[in-house]
Parts: sequence; structure tokens; C-alpha cells
Amino acid sequence: MSFKLPELPYAYDALEPMIDAKTVEIHYTKHHAGYTNNLNNATENTQYADMSIEELLKNLPMDNAAIRNNAGGYYNHNLYWEVMNPENKGRLSGKLLDAINEAFGSNEGFEEAFAKAAATRFGSGWAWLCVHSDGKLDICSSANQDNPLMPGIGCGGVPILGIDVWEHAYYLNYQNRRPDYIKAFMSLINWNIVEKKYESLL
Repeated sequence: MSFKLPELPYAYDALEPMIDAKTVEIHYTKHHAGYTNNLNNATENTQYADMSIEELLKNLPMDNAAIRNNAGGYYNHNLYWEVMNPENKGRLSGKLLDAINEAFGSNEGFEEAFAKAAATRFGSGWAWLCVHSDGKLDICSSANQDNPLMPGIGCGGVPILGIDVWEHAYYLNYQNRRPDYIKAFMSLINWNIVEKKYESLL
């Protein structure tokens, strides 16, 4: 199989004014598409070509920079665009809300911890909300295009929410004001989607 660039689930301008249309267009058609193409090139005629992206990440040759960087970039961006879907956003509720309250004390506690992980990630990378096998939640960050599915990266578990803090994700609109971008991202989260991801892992 080859890895397919998922169709962006909304128009380039659907996230405005929080994230501008030009940033979305460049981010999706240049960066995400680039990771997809490079991943296919890096895995062609290898044992990884027939794996799902999740299987590939869990069995990743961490010393193979081409597969590592592009597999991470492909998976990470798939999740990023999906969880910002502006349609039918819902609100934090149900089992996910209970788990967030247990892990972080409150929704506000979660938002503070997630924003801190994103803001303090030095250089380029991501911050994640992850689910462990027991349903417990964790927040961590990873460098570059790494993610918690990869061996030895950090908090582990399965990501159900991720924010891209590479400068290409926000620089046209926010320049070096990463905290402003993080705040904008938090207002775009589709909790219906995140909650379904959480419940599918229980």
C-alpha cells in the first residue's frame, strides 16, 4: 500500500480568524503533502510499505531519519487537521471529561498543562494528549516530528489530540507569539472527535 494524503476536511479559510487561510494552504499542500510523498519514497520496497501508519510508528527503525521524520510528519498532521474540524465541535463531556478531571483536576487544569507543554517545547515539535491502556490521560511533548507511538519518545500511549508548534504552523499570522497561537488552537478543538477517539481506546 502507499500512504495517501487525507483530504482536508474543510476549506482553507474555515479556521479563520484563528488560523489564516494562507497558513492552512501552505501547511497542508506543502508540508503535509511533502511528508506524505517522502514517506512513500522512504518505505518503497521495504517491509514498512505494507504496514498501517500506526504499525509503522510502533515498529519504527529510529536510526532511519527519512522514515522516522516523514512517518511522524504524516501521522501527526493527519491528527492535527482532524481535531481542529470546525463542524459540530461539541463540548468537553462524558467519559473524556471525567478522565480529564481525574488527571488534571479540571478542564482549566488540562488547558493550562497542555498549553505549557506546547509553549515550553524548545524549537520545533508537538504537544500531545495521550491515552494509556488503562484509560488514564497524560500530556507530553516531543521534538521535531516524533510522537508518543514511537519507541522511547516519552509519555507513550495513543495521541488523541496534538498541536503542531513548528513555526510554519503559525508564523504568518502570529510571528513569534506562540502562546497566542496555542490559545487560538484550543478554541478550534472539535471535542466530539476527540471524545470519540478516547472512547474507541477504552
